[in-house]
Amino acid sequence: MFTTRALIRSGTAAAIFALVPALVVNAGDNNGRDGPQLAGRAVLPVETYAPGPPSGSFFGNVVTNGIQFPLPSQPVEGFSSIVAGRGPGEYLAMPDNGFGNKANSRDFLIRAYYIQPEFKTKHGGSGAVGVGDFVSFRDPDGLIGFGIVNEATTERLLTGADIDPESIQLGKGGDLWVGEEFGPWILHFGADGRLLEPPIALPDGLKSPSNPHLGGATPTVNGSRGIEAMAISPNGGWLTVVLEGGVPGDDPFTRRIYQYDTTAATFLRLADYRVAVSGHFVSDAQALDNHRLAVIERDGGRGVTANFRRVFSVDLWAIGTDGAVVKTEIVDLAAIPDPDHLSLPAIHTGDVGLGDPFRAACESIEAVYVVSHAELLLGCDNNFPNTGRNPGRADDNELILVKSPGL
Repeated sequence: MFTTRALIRSGTAAAIFALVPALVVNAGDNNGRDGPQLAGRAVLPVETYAPGPPSGSFFGNVVTNGIQFPLPSQPVEGFSSIVAGRGPGEYLAMPDNGFGNKANSRDFLIRAYYIQPEFKTKHGGSGAVGVGDFVSFRDPDGLIGFGIVNEATTERLLTGADIDPESIQLGKGGDLWVGEEFGPWILHFGADGRLLEPPIALPDGLKSPSNPHLGGATPTVNGSRGIEAMAISPNGGWLTVVLEGGVPGDDPFTRRIYQYDTTAATFLRLADYRVAVSGHFVSDAQALDNHRLAVIERDGGRGVTANFRRVFSVDLWAIGTDGAVVKTEIVDLAAIPDPDHLSLPAIHTGDVGLGDPFRAACESIEAVYVVSHAELLLGCDNNFPNTGRNPGRADDNELILVKSPGL
């Protein structure tokens, strides 16, 4: 079922969510002490591997940005999405499909890792990241609807040639909802990673070039521009999807927003999100309350060219004069005040973007998690083994805490 955005402007829309008080904090004077500032940083070395079979065999016997391929096992990678873990200080962090596309990621297993960052803050902390056990995504019941790499096995572990997971959310019962780009689809897994139902396609016949059911049809979503950002409402009843890129034929500055009712299995289309530059990406979203999201909008730069990567508060119930949802900047991730110099000293000679202000220098700042009414956790997908923080070496996996008054 599909309902147009007109519904969201009517009285019916107000009944979709039960209203709750918005989280309000004085934003102060934005001078780096009362306004947004770096509150903590933790770094996971790029060559962090978890148990599993060798990977990266597609690359052959080569060294890329200091990384020797093939890899000895499964790289923990950069993180495309982060949600709460099983207890205080723990998070569940999910990489994407591995090395960038179907062809080179056939031996990359789709997982989400439980991690425990010990953030370096003004009160101390090592800045290290502990990696624990993981959730392995799999399809033992054959629900996915197309052939997979591990088709003939019992577990049917999913790989980066099968799906490209970019966002993850915790459901009311501990189940996992994953936003994916090859379809693009919403995928519903149990807490143990078992696929619970067939992939849920977006309305309007949206299909990417990597969709296995495309046949000879023309794609209606550009490659790698599907569900990068997906938030869940506080009551667990709604998933809000913001497409990463524009849909061919749409205004190139707009990014479609859909909501999926997890109980009724129906979609609404809301007013669009409007980017500042047509080539920008919407790379993650998390709920601030029942109608506001924290949304990352970024450019495609890295290192010293990573210039536009900002977190906005987006009000799904407020439509601007341009017909798009209203957005308000929370923090500029290319210039985060670091008055306590938490980003120093440099880990590697040649690191850039450290000090006051601090720059999120990875190409793909793709994970945001709302820690509290005044703090955000953000993570980088390092697109293993791309450069970013350092022009001469593969990017480490960075996690940062940003004090964000005004959420």
